[in-house]
Amino acid sequence: MKFYNTLTRKKEDFEPMDGKRVRMYSCGPTVYNYAHIGNLRTYVFMDLLRRCLKYEGYKIKGVMNITDVGHLLSDADDGEDKMQKAAREQNKDPYEIAAYYTEVFFEDLKKLNIERPELTPKATDHIEDMQKYVEGLMEKGVAYETDDGIYFDISKFPEYGKLSGIKLEDQLSGARVEVNGGKRHPADFALWKKAPKEHIMQWDSPWGKSYPGWHIECSAMSRKYLGDVFDIHTGGVDHIPIHHENEIAQSESLTGKNPARFWMHGEFMLVDGGKMSKSLGNTYTLKQLEDMGYKPMHFRYFCLNAHYRKKLNFTFEGLDGAKIAYERLGSLLLKHKASAQTTSPETLAKFKAEFEADISDDLNVPGALGVLWTMLKEPYSADIYNLALDFDRVFGLSLKDYEEEKPELVVPDEIKAIADERFAARKNKDWAKSDELRDKLAELGYVVKDGKDGYELSLK
Repeated sequence: MKFYNTLTRKKEDFEPMDGKRVRMYSCGPTVYNYAHIGNLRTYVFMDLLRRCLKYEGYKIKGVMNITDVGHLLSDADDGEDKMQKAAREQNKDPYEIAAYYTEVFFEDLKKLNIERPELTPKATDHIEDMQKYVEGLMEKGVAYETDDGIYFDISKFPEYGKLSGIKLEDQLSGARVEVNGGKRHPADFALWKKAPKEHIMQWDSPWGKSYPGWHIECSAMSRKYLGDVFDIHTGGVDHIPIHHENEIAQSESLTGKNPARFWMHGEFMLVDGGKMSKSLGNTYTLKQLEDMGYKPMHFRYFCLNAHYRKKLNFTFEGLDGAKIAYERLGSLLLKHKASAQTTSPETLAKFKAEFEADISDDLNVPGALGVLWTMLKEPYSADIYNLALDFDRVFGLSLKDYEEEKPELVVPDEIKAIADERFAARKNKDWAKSDELRDKLAELGYVVKDGKDGYELSLK
């Protein structure tokens, strides 16, 4: 398998450090609000990567963190903690908020057939691990204390920017945030924040009442569960210039090693050609799409049509197209399933080889989807159906469970009048009249099924 490595800016052959066992870390959600479909696209990418690896026979130890403290409103250590802000606005305990949105997030993953990674640790359960990590950085001389927290000294890590290509001097001249009183450089980032008295989430630490920074949690938890170096680190492209740069700086400064051999990133989802953002008010949740009549699989299919490293423009016209294509795909599969014909082993092997070539080439899932559609043009055959289900181990489209939607039956008023008359006859125990009207309905092409409190009509 070949994957694009953001760190080297090229496709590389993927060989796990430990035989067929892959250790993989994925940046998880900050659980202060509902995940929008742009967020969910990143987890569809994570899931496709996991499914492709499993399809090729690898076993995975995956870790995805749940951020329930420490993520400030700006990724660059500016503003208020997102959990703190949500707690104030909703007048709820932050742990209550975290528990609720974590549950909703996992329910969204389930609906989208996104396999939950093997470990999903919470930041608040790893405060001690993070403290020890920061203490280690202090001992190494790459972190320092100020009035408001502990900061990483970016000047002590000359390779800062190697993931994103940003030069340190550019960071300092066009700083992400203004210099506060104690920071040595504008680009120095917070490892630990000293908590004001009113801050709800705070813990005892060597630096007083305080709470962790966002960047430190991923470094501490990935190291705890996967070791100093692991195979793959995933996230969205928005994590590259700050969060993941900071992870690398922290980890290399403490252990002398880049924590991940492959850094892989999913591109943005746009909306109507522009940026999708909660602050712009143009985001949609999966629940909102469901309320509009779309199935979660329609959205998943929509995501599968674009390579994970390409921007994906969300429009309802595009989602409607994905819905039509998904339903047509399911309908075609049922025709293959019902066939008693067979397909030659050579033909099946050809399609399987093409499919594997695509998924092994940096997760070319759109290409693999094209192989499926081409295969379905073959004469109807249960062999084709079974191979399609095999491919669905990667696509995750629930093709085995697909059922065609039956169009809603529009019953003419005159038919309904006969059925109502028959139902009244049954209530009055006029069985002869009831049977007569049932036969009349049958002559007109309708079958009536009686229930305790009514009846149901269907076409013969």
